[in-house]
Amino acid sequence: MTDGYITYSSARATQATALAAAITRLTGEVTRLADEGRLAGPGPVFVGIGASLAAVCAPVWELRSRGVHSWRLGAGDHPLPFPRSSHPVFGVSQSGRSAETLAVLKSVDAPQRYAVVNAAPSPIADTATVVLGLGGIPDSYASTIGYTATVAAAGMLADAWEGGAVHPGWADLGEVFASTERDLTDRVRALAPLFTAAASADFVGTGPAVGSAEESALLFREVARIPSTGMSTRQYLHGSMESAGGGVHVLFGGAREAAIAETLARSGHPAVLVTSEPGDGAPLVHRVPVPALPAAQRAVTEILVTQILVEAVAELRGVDVEEFVFHNTDIKVASEGPRP
Repeated sequence: MTDGYITYSSARATQATALAAAITRLTGEVTRLADEGRLAGPGPVFVGIGASLAAVCAPVWELRSRGVHSWRLGAGDHPLPFPRSSHPVFGVSQSGRSAETLAVLKSVDAPQRYAVVNAAPSPIADTATVVLGLGGIPDSYASTIGYTATVAAAGMLADAWEGGAVHPGWADLGEVFASTERDLTDRVRALAPLFTAAASADFVGTGPAVGSAEESALLFREVARIPSTGMSTRQYLHGSMESAGGGVHVLFGGAREAAIAETLARSGHPAVLVTSEPGDGAPLVHRVPVPALPAAQRAVTEILVTQILVEAVAELRGVDVEEFVFHNTDIKVASEGPRP
């Protein structure tokens, strides 16, 4: 462990077990909050930065699918104070110390301050009126279990909001995660040579999988130091696809993403398709199957594929997973207690 973090390989090795334990804790906490009437009324606005912002994409999709108005917003992208509204604001931050997220939360009325954090106590947890904590799970610097547990927490909140209930599939997700990891590790690691000389990587996702694309791009920048971009399928089709060349293209989704992957592959561009839809697909496309699950649960298995792949790519390219190049001093606020 270094500076409160555990190694990437250690976090990955214990992730399935830690995720299952976190889901058990979170199910009880979310149910309690729902019973207390805390998860009712106008839909939540999630604010966060980086991985935390990506983590709430699929949960917001789930809420909108149920007819609940909900948003995810970059915490640093809005002038403060945050506009007054009837919607509760959830500050999402694994460390509980993200400066921009804390500033947003402090600018809204106390009854509307909610938080999803791993570290409690922490500045964000201390500022919020309602806190959903992950349990202080030891995490890697390039987040692994912290990310997947945050997706789970927000996904359960989405299930339970406004009279709903936590989906029963969450109870089995730890084992699903472990079995998916066993089934896919060798297959996914075998894709690492596609990135040997890659100058860039595009990660593209449909709807609820946009968060998986964003987090994948972040991991490839952090862990393998490959310039990477994450975006939605429709944004990719509106011009961004035109620069294909010299890189690898990873798509999360179904039939539309499969067609894009095939188009890229036929043009000589390496394409990987992460999908829960059946079928072998085009012979030139590298297909990685993930379980067919509700959107937020599927997002947890989608990012597992990236976690496996980026570690193998970093090894191949001789990059030290634990060594970051730049360390910024103004993105986290000070905390009196140690970071879990």
